Amino acid sequence: MTDPATIDGLLVQWGDRHLYPGNRLTRAARTPRLRGSSTAERAAFIRERIAALVERRAPQVMVKVTGGGRGMKAIAAHFRYISKHGRLEIEDEQGQKTQGKDAVREMAEDWRYGGSLIPEQGNRREAFNIMLSMPSGTDASIVQKAAREFAQQELVGHKFVMVLHEHQANPHVHLSVRAEGRNGHRLNPRKAELRRWRETFAEKLRGWGVEAEATPGRLRGARVRSWSIGVVKAQKEGRLRKAATPVGGERSVRGELARRQSWSELVSILAASGTPEDARLRRALGQVTWIPTPPARGNRDR
Repeated sequence: MTDPATIDGLLVQWGDRHLYPGNRLTRAARTPRLRGSSTAERAAFIRERIAALVERRAPQVMVKVTGGGRGMKAIAAHFRYISKHGRLEIEDEQGQKTQGKDAVREMAEDWRYGGSLIPEQGNRREAFNIMLSMPSGTDASIVQKAAREFAQQELVGHKFVMVLHEHQANPHVHLSVRAEGRNGHRLNPRKAELRRWRETFAEKLRGWGVEAEATPGRLRGARVRSWSIGVVKAQKEGRLRKAATPVGGERSVRGELARRQSWSELVSILAASGTPEDARLRRALGQVTWIPTPPARGNRDR
């Protein structure tokens, strides 16, 4: 049995590398990071994250940019849609809540003149529509609170409105954010930013006692298709005559191997611990699926 302090230190090292891969070198203060003031506390948090991922299969949050208006006509139409023509309560970035057709119309006019003038129609994206969702059964009021905290953290300096939808199976919040901020900075969400948004939303939900994760399928052991359908079909029919390139190329394969190494290291660390809790987590980690085997080339004659 290895010294507990050594086990905790290794868990923090590899857990941080595996569960927060895009955040370790990011300096932004708002980026979700590994919590805890001591190594023991951070190791406990890593154990909890592993248990949530591979034992309890904690629900995954969804944060999706669903579109955005290129003029005030489209933005106002989205306001009407998410508020169900004023029947649902709509909340702005200052926490002010309004309801009714007149209130929605006034909010649209405030956006039109609240900064650079937004024309009725245009070619430039003037707003982004974002949806934050959780699976059926999640407390809708908690989803709303977490979404509010998410917006207050991630959309600082931008006008936004939010509406809770709980009439469908999955409780979700629609957010519409003005692309231009008060300081002139324009919002332009990219892949890395969307990943951080998911992590932030999950963190806010956990703060309200709702178990939620924001990990990519590869990290939580989901089987990922690394080979195109055409390659797989050609292999089955014996028509594959040269080595196939996986989806995403060699860089994708290297990423898969790095993630596999991280899981393997965590399994070895937990195996060396000797405690019942770590033994249980090690068995759970052993259930994680690895990357698919590349198809073999066919031998059919020409």
